[in-house]
Amino acid sequence: MSAALDKGITREGTGFNGKTWNILGQVYFPKAACESTFAFETNSEPGQFVPVHIHPTQDEIILVQEGELDLKLDGQWVKAKAGDLVRMPRGIPHGYFNKSDKPTRALFLVSPARMLEELFGKLDNLSDPAEVVKVSAEHEVDFLPPEAND
Repeated sequence: MSAALDKGITREGTGFNGKTWNILGQVYFPKAACESTFAFETNSEPGQFVPVHIHPTQDEIILVQEGELDLKLDGQWVKAKAGDLVRMPRGIPHGYFNKSDKPTRALFLVSPARMLEELFGKLDNLSDPAEVVKVSAEHEVDFLPPEAND
């Protein structure tokens, strides 16, 4: 990852430098990466989700582009629809869930980037949830126990 942000355009439906990740069935496209920020797009089919977790060293923002997401944000359920921006300060537990019957597309911005891009590379096509939790913890993403998703 470069220290400075590269200029240019990452086209719709593509990832920066041609990268695409499959993380537990969801398609992720990295859009931009440098030390200060990391941007990626997620494509979540109905029923897909990322369980409640904490980024202790990063702030995270989600711009819902299509569809809607149900989020568990600091213990409270909230809904974000297309055009809504979700703010998740570092240290706040959060998870997102596509509980609708339509796909959802969202742009995520994380600052500072830290090890998140590296983590996604390691999670690509990994199918064992326990291993996902273990590898994530090694990269500053801490998943909460399953009851946090209720």
